[in-house]
Amino acid sequence: MGVIEDSEPPLKRVKVPLEESKSLPEDCSTAEPVCCSLGDQMARPLTSQGDGETIGLQGVIKKAEFIKIITKALYSLGYEKSGALLEEESGIPLHSSVVNRFMLQVTDGKWDDSVATLHMIGLSDETIVKSASFLILEQKFLELLKMENVTAALDTLRNEIVPLHVNLNRVHELAGCIISPLQCLRLGIADQDSEVTKSRSKILEKLQKLLPATVIVPEKRLEHLVERALDVQRGACMFHNTSDSDLSLYTDHQCGKNQIPSQTLQILQAHNDEVWFLQFSHNGKYLASSSKDQSAIIWEVKENGQVSLKHTLFGHQKPVLTVSWSPDDSQILTCGLEEVIKRWDVNSGKCLHVYEKSGVGLISCGWFPDGRGIFSGMTDRSICLWDLDGRELECWKGQRTLRISDMAMTDDGKRIISICRESAILLLDREAKFERLIEEVDMITSFSLSKDNKFLLVNLINQEIHLWSIEGDPKLVARCIYGTDAQQSSYWRCLDILVQLTV
Repeated sequence: MGVIEDSEPPLKRVKVPLEESKSLPEDCSTAEPVCCSLGDQMARPLTSQGDGETIGLQGVIKKAEFIKIITKALYSLGYEKSGALLEEESGIPLHSSVVNRFMLQVTDGKWDDSVATLHMIGLSDETIVKSASFLILEQKFLELLKMENVTAALDTLRNEIVPLHVNLNRVHELAGCIISPLQCLRLGIADQDSEVTKSRSKILEKLQKLLPATVIVPEKRLEHLVERALDVQRGACMFHNTSDSDLSLYTDHQCGKNQIPSQTLQILQAHNDEVWFLQFSHNGKYLASSSKDQSAIIWEVKENGQVSLKHTLFGHQKPVLTVSWSPDDSQILTCGLEEVIKRWDVNSGKCLHVYEKSGVGLISCGWFPDGRGIFSGMTDRSICLWDLDGRELECWKGQRTLRISDMAMTDDGKRIISICRESAILLLDREAKFERLIEEVDMITSFSLSKDNKFLLVNLINQEIHLWSIEGDPKLVARCIYGTDAQQSSYWRCLDILVQLTV
């Protein structure tokens, strides 16, 4: 892939402003740089401007690419003079003169000239050339229609766009513009002259995504590379426990062990027997605990981090197995062991409703994503759904759940997840009435659904943690094994990643 060499200094070029793209195209990876010498007109040219020159300790960063990306960032930030000066001092132009001319012609609406210049860039992929030509000629067609020059627009469609044999469905839509003004509006043709500049800028953005990165350096490429580097550092941080706002470009990111909570700040002593379950509210303002003493407690987390007792919830005749906060944290469910579910008001501590089913005990509970209903696992291994007033909405009989507390519903309310056998998890699609199974190698003790509903973290009795992807067919994507070493340290080994906690 080649381009025509420059013969014009960057300070004398007309810079074409590009609106910053909202997202980086997938194919915007750095490619082989194009050497474009500016000759004797350049001030203080570099000794070497060849493609093979590299910088960095490892020698993998191509100097020409590096300079171009920095130059692009300077222009994007509005530092026009600095960008032009970097081009001049380095002797490495951001774009060739033919590419600069091409972008200027598109911005000025010189459609025929821009198509001709496009062919001068030297693209080897004819498909890209045709697709780029289509975008340019489509804009020409639409602007001619806007000027009510129907004859010229029809000529452009028949003799320039159709022969490209690109995107025939779009060609039919454009033909409809000639017949129906409503079709023109649907395709985004504006009535105000001020919109012409915006539409041409959008075409330039589309062309930038379409053309190779060696021809037009992608927008925000430097920002993308820096963000990727920060992502890698964050992912490799063994004790990561800081917010993104604490990340810095000045130093490599690394959290210390002291950032992991390791000291007892407060001991909560209000239950009279074993504590079986703990769960913070979604907003972090409350903590709920359930106990073998047949009660549950709502604790309030103060601004200084101290926790105080807010309400003690009495009324169960058996140990309280689990609790579940409503989506808005205004209510909470408590589930007795093979007993009933109670719904409580968090502010007052009053019981609002009791859910029960004759001859069957309830063993787990959870909320609909919209908070308008609840679901529960039953002692007969069925799964039931109720509205808030206690009316049964749905019930699936059979081997749907075990006597264990973990159940979940996806945010769209379409899937229910439960442990249906000691070593299997059921994924129940409510709408399609379709079931999938996750088969494990040992007894499952608990699981947790990720916030994006794409993954399931499963804990096994053999001290392993498995991460499953549940989009489509379930797939095991990671496995962590708990163990000890000679220095009496406990650790979780996750495939090739070792997370170690000294004890």
